[in-house]
Amino acid sequence: MHRTPTFLASAALLTLTACGGKLGQVGRAPSFSPTEGSNEYYAMTNASLPLSAEASRNQREASLWNAGRESLLGDRRAATRGDILTVSIEIDDRAEISNSSERSRNGQEQMRIPSLFGIPERINEGLPEGASLDPGVNFSSSGSSSGEGAVRRREKLTLRVAATVVEVLPNGVLRIEGSQEVRVNFEMRELIVTGYVRPEDISRQNEITYDKIAAARISYGGRGQITDVQQPRYGQQVADIVLPF
Repeated sequence: MHRTPTFLASAALLTLTACGGKLGQVGRAPSFSPTEGSNEYYAMTNASLPLSAEASRNQREASLWNAGRESLLGDRRAATRGDILTVSIEIDDRAEISNSSERSRNGQEQMRIPSLFGIPERINEGLPEGASLDPGVNFSSSGSSSGEGAVRRREKLTLRVAATVVEVLPNGVLRIEGSQEVRVNFEMRELIVTGYVRPEDISRQNEITYDKIAAARISYGGRGQITDVQQPRYGQQVADIVLPF
């Protein structure tokens, strides 16, 4: 009788421990996976082999004009830390997945011993009325299962945001970050873009599309009175996580 409170306390502790990770997200937006430490980050932080001195000298001698950024024909695309470029986001994705499965199995086993040196007949005399060793064993089983699932998703988003080059990696890849906030009355709209881009993927208009950004993290949302009303209350979120049924 004294073990019941201890068991209930242990069960409650295990439940809270298992839900501890989810409880920490109550009232917070889902977190992005960190880009530092990823395969993309390690691949881009390793410096590539430098050009030989002779190749660099030949490139300089082959130039017909000054390619400086301030010149008439200069390249004004983002290339160094602090430069700004425009990110164009035009997402129009659609996915439809449908799966179904069905499984069925039947089995039956039977063993009969009508006679064995007269032993079944003698045993039958001592059994209750209606009981008999013929058949000695009769076993049957059957099972079936079926499942069906479907996923339908569609996202469409068209945005443009200015991003800043915050780091130039050893291999020349640029790490960019951009954010934008627009407040209308008491509602704030937020747009955040981060990722890695190659300088050669930036267009002559100093723009790049989202599908050319490696490890892209795009967040579009808001905060304010309307967003707070649309979210379930903290107590309801906690109850949805803790309650097992």
